[in-house]
Amino acid sequence: MRFDFTPKGLMTIRHLRFRRLWISVGVLMLLVVAVSSIIALPAPVKAVMLHDKVVHTLAYAGLMGWFSQIYRHDLTRLVLALGLVCMGVAIEFIQGMTPTRQFDVLDMVANTSGVLLSWALAYTWVGGTLAWLETQFCRTVLRT
Repeated sequence: MRFDFTPKGLMTIRHLRFRRLWISVGVLMLLVVAVSSIIALPAPVKAVMLHDKVVHTLAYAGLMGWFSQIYRHDLTRLVLALGLVCMGVAIEFIQGMTPTRQFDVLDMVANTSGVLLSWALAYTWVGGTLAWLETQFCRTVLRT
């Protein structure tokens, strides 16, 4: 497998018809993860929450998985991965400054693990799931 780290086609999204929708959903996901990582969680949410590190891994895997399906260029995916890892680290430092949250290096490890997992899966059939779902939707619902 050859990787393309040239800047040509860096932000190209020709394979998706509903680009703006998918990017908007991704930005919303980013906001949900960032805000829910910083605010104090209500007691009922804490009670039903899975193991903390699993939640961190799944959240960041979801973010990387989502954006790596939108942006297929290798250099863009690298920048996304680095950006999400930096976001996870920054949020942990911010949590350490709040009275309701705490700094935890293992959360950073879990966040990074999720990013790396989805980055690797992006190069398998999983990386085409969003495009496949969009195609199926267009065929069945829109009949185009």
